[in-house]
Amino acid sequence: MHEVRASSSVGIGWRQPHYQALMQQRPDLGFLQVHSENFFAPGGAARQVLLRAREHYEISLHGVGLSLGSAAGLDPWHLDQLARLVEELQPLRVSDHASFARVPGIGKGPALHVNDLLPISFNASSLDIMVANVQAVQERLRRPLLVENLSAYLAWEDDQIAEPEFFNALVRRSGCALLLDVNNLVVNALNRGVDDAAAVSAACSWIDALSPGVVGEIHLAGFARTHGIVIDDHGSRVHAPVWLVYRHALQRMGVVPSLIEWDTDVPELAVLLDEAALMQDCLRAAVAPR
Repeated sequence: MHEVRASSSVGIGWRQPHYQALMQQRPDLGFLQVHSENFFAPGGAARQVLLRAREHYEISLHGVGLSLGSAAGLDPWHLDQLARLVEELQPLRVSDHASFARVPGIGKGPALHVNDLLPISFNASSLDIMVANVQAVQERLRRPLLVENLSAYLAWEDDQIAEPEFFNALVRRSGCALLLDVNNLVVNALNRGVDDAAAVSAACSWIDALSPGVVGEIHLAGFARTHGIVIDDHGSRVHAPVWLVYRHALQRMGVVPSLIEWDTDVPELAVLLDEAALMQDCLRAAVAPR
């Protein structure tokens, strides 16, 4: 019998260091997000922990390996494992990234998979590939997919479509939704050499270019400034520019399910819950009478 908490639209990324503490404390959260690939193995302790959590919380599956932007197509084995996990868990949402990690093999060899989220080019050909792959995943899972915008450290010379317009078209043609990662918007702007204020302005303009209703979930995380580059490392509290852009997104979109991610240098659970509380305050302010 499920006792799922639904009083909040705020979730956290649930990582192994917090498995025990969260199940003991059971904080008031709207959902938990886990990385899909960590639970592909059937049975075992990890799967049992996830199923126990599902008795008390909605679960969002967030993947890193579908390679939705790959011209080599989808990996049938990967999609099979994801479909089995979705069938057993019945998650709240399923998401992955607008990236590619799979390339054709050499000669007649099998496709090769790199352990990274490589950026796609924003043009008509990439859009066709992405639409086809997203639709194939949705048909297999029998549910809409959320696709996340990427933090990218390079751009392609054949970019022809503005990134928000690319996602508008992807949502319109495939029936998916956008997983809006606000931190990625700020990171990308900062890496173009602007200051914090200009990065906030650029990220807000990016959001303003989205069509109404395309965003199904929002992610926030921390970033690191190192050696002249800003890294989307998910290893700290959310920075002030990201909070400003998040508030702007909520003013434009209203309440959207939102998540705090923290994947490196993972702190005590209390720190993550404090960030989630700040997020909840932003959501309340977005719907408060003015």
